[in-house]
Amino acid sequence: MPRQFRKKPRGRPIDGWLIVDKPSGIGSTDVVNKVKRAFDAQKAGHGGTLDPLATGLLPVAFGAATKTVPYVMDGTKTYRFTLKFGEARDSDDADGAVTETTDARPTDDAIRAALPAFIGDIMQVPPIYSAIKVNGDRAYDLARDGQTVVLEARPARVDKFELTDRPDADHAIFEVQSGKGVYMRSLARDLAKAVGSLGHIAALRRLSVGPFKESHAVPLDSLLVSGDTPPPSLDLLLPLTTALDDIPALAMSEAEAARLQFGQAISLVEFMGRVPDAASPSGGIIRAMAGERFVGLCRLEDGMCFPERLMAATETGH
Repeated sequence: MPRQFRKKPRGRPIDGWLIVDKPSGIGSTDVVNKVKRAFDAQKAGHGGTLDPLATGLLPVAFGAATKTVPYVMDGTKTYRFTLKFGEARDSDDADGAVTETTDARPTDDAIRAALPAFIGDIMQVPPIYSAIKVNGDRAYDLARDGQTVVLEARPARVDKFELTDRPDADHAIFEVQSGKGVYMRSLARDLAKAVGSLGHIAALRRLSVGPFKESHAVPLDSLLVSGDTPPPSLDLLLPLTTALDDIPALAMSEAEAARLQFGQAISLVEFMGRVPDAASPSGGIIRAMAGERFVGLCRLEDGMCFPERLMAATETGH
C-alpha cells in the first residue's frame, strides 16, 4: 500500500482579524480571495456578507480567527443606507431591474410615523436575490434563471431605525442597528410600501460589526500588492480575541484549561466566585482565559462549563 502524504497547505500560517473597508462593485468572497493572496495566508474567511453594491466594514478572519466567525456574525451591526422612492427593483437595490414605478412620495412625518413598526422583533421576507436556499438551490441562482422565487417571512431583530436626512423628495437616508440576518434591502422595500410608495436601496454602508468600528478599517486598495511588492504588514491585523471582546471572560488556571482542552466539562462549583455576572448560566457563552492566553469559548449549562470552540496551544493571536 502506498503511503498517504498530507498535502502541505499553501501560504503562511497567519492568525488574526483584518477589517477591510470594502468598496462598491465587488463581492465579499472576492475581497477575501484578494486579501488572502496579498498576505499569502493559508486560511481566510469573512464575518458577514456584504452585497456587491454595499461599502464598509468586512471583517476578514485569518487562520484560528475563522473559528470565531459565527460569534462575530451574531454581533450587532450598524448600517447607513439611502432609500430611493418611486421605483421597485427585482433585487431591492440599484443593481436590479425596475419592476414597478409610482409618483407617490411620502412626507418626513409619514416616514417617521411608519418606522416604529419596523423596530424590535419583526418578521421579514428576504430579497429574492439572497443566498437563502430553496429546495437545495440558492434563491439568487433561481431568480437569475428567471424562476419564480417565493420566500417565507423569518424573524429579525432591529434595535434602531432612524431617519437621519432627507436630501430631496426622492431620497431618504437612514441609520439602522440590527442583529444577525436582517436584510437592509427588505427594510427599505417594506418601509417604502408602508408609506404608500415603492423603493429600493440606492447606497448602503456598514458602519460597525460587533466590536469592529470604522476606525479599525483598512481600504482594500491599500492592501493589494503586485509584482515584487512585499505583503502588507501583519501589524494591520487585530488579535483573534478582539472579535470576542463582548463575550464575558472566565479566568482559569492552566490545569483547568488543560481539562477543557481534553474535552472535559467542569462543574461551575469549581469556578465559584469567578463566573462573570454578565454570563448566562443557561446556555451562555464565555471566553475562557488562562492568564493572558485565550483558551477558547465555552458554554454554561446545567451547572457545568462545556468546551465549545477551543484553540490549539499555538493559536493565541497573530
